[in-house]
Amino acid sequence: MRKRKITAPVEKKTLLSRWGKNLDRALPWNEYPRPQLKRDNWQNLNGPWEYCITEATGAPLQFDGEIIVPFSPESALSGVGHALLPGQRLWYRRTFTVETLRENARLLLNFGAVDQNCTVYVNGKSAGSHEGGYWPFSFDITELLIPGSNTLSLEVTDESDRGKQAYGKQSLDPKGIWYSAQSGIWQTVWTEWVPSQYIRSLKITPLYDEAAVELELDYALPEAIPAATIEVYDGETLAASASSTELPRPVAGSIARFRVSLPGFKSWSPESPFLYTLRIKAGEDTIESYFGMRKFGVVRDKDGLPRLGLNGKPYFHNGLLDQGYWSDGLYTPPCDEAQVWELTELKRLGFNMLRKHIKIENLRWYYHCDRLGIIVWQDFVSGGGPYIIPVITIFPFILGINFKDNNYRRFAREDPEGRAVFEGDMSRTVALLYNAASIAVWVPFNEGWGQFDSIRITEKLRTLDKSRIIDHASGWHDQGGGDLYSRHVYFKRFRFKADPSKNNRVPVLSEAGGYSCSVKDHVEADKAFGYRSFKDTKSLSAAWEQFYREEIFPAIKRGLSAVVYTQVSDVESEVNGIFTYDREKTKVDEETLIRINGELR
Repeated sequence: MRKRKITAPVEKKTLLSRWGKNLDRALPWNEYPRPQLKRDNWQNLNGPWEYCITEATGAPLQFDGEIIVPFSPESALSGVGHALLPGQRLWYRRTFTVETLRENARLLLNFGAVDQNCTVYVNGKSAGSHEGGYWPFSFDITELLIPGSNTLSLEVTDESDRGKQAYGKQSLDPKGIWYSAQSGIWQTVWTEWVPSQYIRSLKITPLYDEAAVELELDYALPEAIPAATIEVYDGETLAASASSTELPRPVAGSIARFRVSLPGFKSWSPESPFLYTLRIKAGEDTIESYFGMRKFGVVRDKDGLPRLGLNGKPYFHNGLLDQGYWSDGLYTPPCDEAQVWELTELKRLGFNMLRKHIKIENLRWYYHCDRLGIIVWQDFVSGGGPYIIPVITIFPFILGINFKDNNYRRFAREDPEGRAVFEGDMSRTVALLYNAASIAVWVPFNEGWGQFDSIRITEKLRTLDKSRIIDHASGWHDQGGGDLYSRHVYFKRFRFKADPSKNNRVPVLSEAGGYSCSVKDHVEADKAFGYRSFKDTKSLSAAWEQFYREEIFPAIKRGLSAVVYTQVSDVESEVNGIFTYDREKTKVDEETLIRINGELR
């Protein structure tokens, strides 16, 4: 197997965003990080920590300096600017105060995400370990606490694109469409007090056709399931309520299920992104959440063509590929305000969808998509061995030849443990994001990257979530499964094709465009990459409009149901964004964007 190249950190120009320039280093990201399972009694542990990078095992005797959490050490906003390489260990340390230990209460230590693997210590004792760089985790640290000052430390390792864990578009040799690897804590760290019996997770299923919502509460303890009161609010008006004594309440282990009727409910859509507030009291635990009433699926238009559907009617998805990288924070936006600005601006420019590409975002990002009305296509994070260029690029992209994905060697998926990791990641991704009103499409595989057994994977995915659409193999190496006939077209003219498998899947253009243009003083790398280059924003804007008018508009009449233009912003050397990497300039003329997007509605 070809070994991946590992390089020393590359010296590059630092592009600070306007938000990064005004970063609150003392307490960044001070919003509650989990909007759909929210409690009032919490403490944010972001801000300055101590850090060091070591070559050996064992806790360090001294630390190298200060790092600003939740920014990875590779990022400018962390204040470190140093890469963690495979085989090394990244250590964090800070103290936090617990005034008194509460009777019949537990203190949970929560992490939004740590890349890739870590062990957590409280007062020198292990609280637990976690694997996987994209998923939240929690430890009950009550028994490790002492009144007063407590010491929290982490030991982190990251194999990046060399190990079995998912790594997405991170690369130890970044260039072109592969970006800088990052490591360590990259989402919020916080503690919260909960009662001994508390709601561990909440699953919300809108039953659109039945005018009801189904709730599934998973409690920390299987015994003594408490009585629950559920209230649904339309703004400040109580729209529906029920208690466990009024509802059928089948219990399986620690799980209790409920159904609440919502006659005459308000629908969720990008044009009217209405969200209901949900308040639940279960025993001594109280949480706040929300949900949107909507239904995604495949419908037929007046001509009998299969289309993407929203709430039972055809709905065209017009969006952008979203890598989720920031010039100063890498995987972590500089602040919540920054990601709100970006989403609000994209909505103002007329886009109604984003394809979150090979990354899982912080949960507040999905909340903002929910409340602003932006449909999300959610990719699963890819892994596997080094990509075999002929299989991934030459045969499918240039020659149009697709391979069967049960040939594990061809797709660099020989390792059965790596395949098992992907399936486990799929389950926890669905569990994490299931409640997001905005997520319409799951994308298990992209362009063959780590692809395997995609038909079986699609069937397994449907058992996890029957409410969403599946794009089983985005781009190429199509196996005839899923709900979408999904194509990527670059370098050449897009010509519409109906589903060749005769499975009546919906035709979508899930990646296209990628027109590049460098804006002076707003590019990070000296050598730029793109699929088609333009010398200035005027010529770029003209080409963008021509692409939509000549290639997309005619295809919509023939059955095209979605277009995903590449991409939201420049990323490192890839300069094909609507925005520059620092989000300071919009490269495509705004009036052109608003006019064309308006015609696509």
